[in-house]
Amino acid sequence: MALFSRRRLPAAERPRLDLRPGDAVLVGVALEDERWAVASRRALHVLVPGGQVQRNPWSDVDRGSLDAETRTLTVRWVWGEEIALVFPEGSDARAFAQTFRERVQQSVVHAATVTVPAGSPAAGQQVRVALRRDEEGDLFTQVLGAVDLADPVVAAAVDEAEEQVRDAAGLPR
Repeated sequence: MALFSRRRLPAAERPRLDLRPGDAVLVGVALEDERWAVASRRALHVLVPGGQVQRNPWSDVDRGSLDAETRTLTVRWVWGEEIALVFPEGSDARAFAQTFRERVQQSVVHAATVTVPAGSPAAGQQVRVALRRDEEGDLFTQVLGAVDLADPVVAAAVDEAEEQVRDAAGLPR
């Protein structure tokens, strides 16, 4: 059963979610700015009234954090940008944040953090390499960090971390 805030997603808005086969709405909450945040099994949807829908699979989410005092869920995408979802007073912000967290975690199979070694202009910077599930359930590796993969020292460190996450999941290199 899907959980919704006190104000239900209008029936006319539901087709805008473009739910794919096997997908289902888990939680939807009206935001302070009249947008809707909807977490489905496969993606995070942000609906602008009468306008666009931002739909991103969970593997596009790097992380999120809920500021309980301001009721703001800050979503950081894997490409480094962020969006803020501000929930109104009395909304189901915590339930939404819990579902959000569960779905992001479900997309991560294994992750490793590597520090770029000496010999690179990026020495000392950290890079995360994650083995993730896309919305179809297929596995892929993802590099998270602002480093130059053309740098051979960086590339070697990332390759090693990728081998570690694939080995940990029992996948071939």
